[in-house]
Amino acid sequence: MTPSSRRFSAALLCLCAAAGGCAAPGGLGAASPAPPVSMQPRPEPLWPAWTEAPGAAVGRREPPPMPLKNAPALAANGMAGVDPKKVAEADPRMKPYVGKAEAIQAPGRVGIRPPVYKDLTGDGKPDLIVAADTPTGRSALSVYSVAGGKIVSVLLTIGRQLTAESIGSDLLVRIAADDGSEQAVRYHWDGDRMTVVNDERTFRKPQSECAVESPAPSASAQNGRNTR
Repeated sequence: MTPSSRRFSAALLCLCAAAGGCAAPGGLGAASPAPPVSMQPRPEPLWPAWTEAPGAAVGRREPPPMPLKNAPALAANGMAGVDPKKVAEADPRMKPYVGKAEAIQAPGRVGIRPPVYKDLTGDGKPDLIVAADTPTGRSALSVYSVAGGKIVSVLLTIGRQLTAESIGSDLLVRIAADDGSEQAVRYHWDGDRMTVVNDERTFRKPQSECAVESPAPSASAQNGRNTR
């Protein structure tokens, strides 16, 4: 293209732009209609009443837990001043797991783990957490709190290889399942008892075959390579 033809093409493009009749490559001209805007679908609840109240309880709400009969009397410092084993023995659901068990300080033995005191109910006072390991490999964990000046059981959970940790005022309990998975259940205080707010199950990843190391060459093979 000669210099004169280049100047002519540039002038023509400027004229088209000034008149508004030319469009940028890949764009729309002034006279081109805009494409219609496609509306994205919006979620439509199948059961609106349930959507408006997702936390509504099914049926009637369970009554508050009853005080434990024959439980030791509370001391001036609350749960921290009572015998944890006597509290567990007064609990009909926990008693079969404590029985004649003795206190233990490390895993691998049958007995009652050291008691743990955590404020799980948000009242500023420590609650009692008791766990017992049994000969069957299962463990039982129970949480005790105070309601109306009496000791009540607000949680009981049972499982194999049971471990627990606190997340703020929540309690996260991990147990092993027979299928090789691990179940992590998070409990939160609902005003009467510890209830499940999250339940997850994860499976252990199998070891990669690529991680298997090749056997070292034998001495004879090494000698063979070194032989000229």
